[in-house]
Amino acid sequence: MHKKIYNRIKKYNTIVIARHIGPDPDALGAQIGLRDIILHNFPNKKVYAVGAPTAKFKYLGTLDRLNDDVVFEEALLIVVDTPDKKRIDGVNVDLFKETIKIDHHPFIEKVCDLEWIDDTSSSTCQMIIEFCMKTKLEISKYGAERLFMGLVADTNRFLFNYDNESTIKTFDLVKKLLKVSKIDTTPLYSNLYMRNINEMKLQGYISQNLIITENGVGYIVLTDEVIKNHNVDSASAGNLVNNFNYIEGVLVWLMISEDKKQNLIRINIRSRGPYINTVAEEYNGGGHKYASGARVPSYNEAYEIVEKLDSLCKKYKEELEGDEKDENK
Repeated sequence: MHKKIYNRIKKYNTIVIARHIGPDPDALGAQIGLRDIILHNFPNKKVYAVGAPTAKFKYLGTLDRLNDDVVFEEALLIVVDTPDKKRIDGVNVDLFKETIKIDHHPFIEKVCDLEWIDDTSSSTCQMIIEFCMKTKLEISKYGAERLFMGLVADTNRFLFNYDNESTIKTFDLVKKLLKVSKIDTTPLYSNLYMRNINEMKLQGYISQNLIITENGVGYIVLTDEVIKNHNVDSASAGNLVNNFNYIEGVLVWLMISEDKKQNLIRINIRSRGPYINTVAEEYNGGGHKYASGARVPSYNEAYEIVEKLDSLCKKYKEELEGDEKDENK
């Protein structure tokens, strides 16, 4: 698969790289990092990273506008970190001569001509690192920094729970990346985890008002009024979910954030126990076993998600108790 992707990149003079709507550091890191690496190895190619810009992650780099010179029928499209067609941002996949998908989400639907999907990978950035190592593409310093930040963000500083074999592979690829690129990781962590004072105050509000259900779901409802009073936006509020990993008695936690501009409710969910992605998929969302999200039209659906996650936690704890009893027999 690595060789097939490499051959198509080598073949096309014009390459467009897209990712999902509402991008996170993994999507942007993979997109912008891959763009820089291709240009570093093939400086005469035209490579565009497209999609709506996001001020929150501007440290990852700038995006491109497609000009009238781009002939889609003669171009290659690479879609990263996006499992389904409806979530691709900025382009129509059907217009391109040839298409490739590189993604670490569980399979939802076939979108591209050539698809490399690895849902055991920690991140799409990890897959790009692996691709470069396997095909001997030289990784630029700028590209390496983007890939490192995307991988660190999607693993939440390597805290998310993966099986042992996948974890070993992640650390091995990071080691190789650091060895060949010699990047300084200290300022990169500052980019990822620096918070303004308004977000920190909102984090304090969340800590004081977090509701914990009987079976171990922690959740907070952040209304438009609360978000505005703290002078943050809905997306930034939802991203604070990663700051509540280790609360005793909480297995699953979520931020329910109202977005008046888009007339929807954002749901950001994390887990250190039961798999949560199947619940998110029921509500126009999805993601990974331990990190998922959804967008719903009203609070009714948001509270339904809380109830389903609570049932999930109850079942998870019952199964754990059953396993412990079997071991003690």
